[in-house]
Amino acid sequence: MADKTTRLSVFPLGGAILFPRMQLPLHVFEPRYRALVSDAMARDRRIGMIQPKAGGDPPPLFDIGCIGRIAHVEALEDGRYNIVLEGVSRFRVLRELDVTTPFRQLEVTLEGFECDSDERALAIAERAGLESEARRFADAQGYAVDWEAVTRLDDESLVNGIAQIAPFDVAAKQALLEAADVAERCELIIQLMQFFGRHHGGEEDGVTLQ
Repeated sequence: MADKTTRLSVFPLGGAILFPRMQLPLHVFEPRYRALVSDAMARDRRIGMIQPKAGGDPPPLFDIGCIGRIAHVEALEDGRYNIVLEGVSRFRVLRELDVTTPFRQLEVTLEGFECDSDERALAIAERAGLESEARRFADAQGYAVDWEAVTRLDDESLVNGIAQIAPFDVAAKQALLEAADVAERCELIIQLMQFFGRHHGGEEDGVTLQ
């Protein structure tokens, strides 16, 4: 991915974000995305994960997504796939291409995401604050968590892992994806968990970030 501008086939999926060096399992059943996986396997195994916005057909896409490399693929007899994507780098959309493929293709740039290859560690207080808030959040939601395993995670895996699996809405997920680095993402996760905790049980079903 030395070239900063590239053509990328994308899988628009709301609520599903991917970060560099993280993994995302997907069950692929729609014909157009089965074609996407087949095409990627015949080329460079790369797929762009990006969230769609509301409205439109096809819906508009957010500006930032993440390139995933197919690290594992299971082809099922009926044509569906189970795949695991491994994050490579975030990207910014330059334009959507006019294509005849059933899946959408974009011209994207990797400029501005140099930090993806060199994420810094959190300060001790930042890490402690995140773990403390995550425990409160998990207890409030009734989640069973192996905290001993959590404490063994490096800062990047912990922060990005929470960002990927937390039950936040599309806009909140996108804000986490677009955060400049692990420290900024950590701070935003804490704010979102606190917000969710205050509003849980009310009229809202989840976090809404405008």
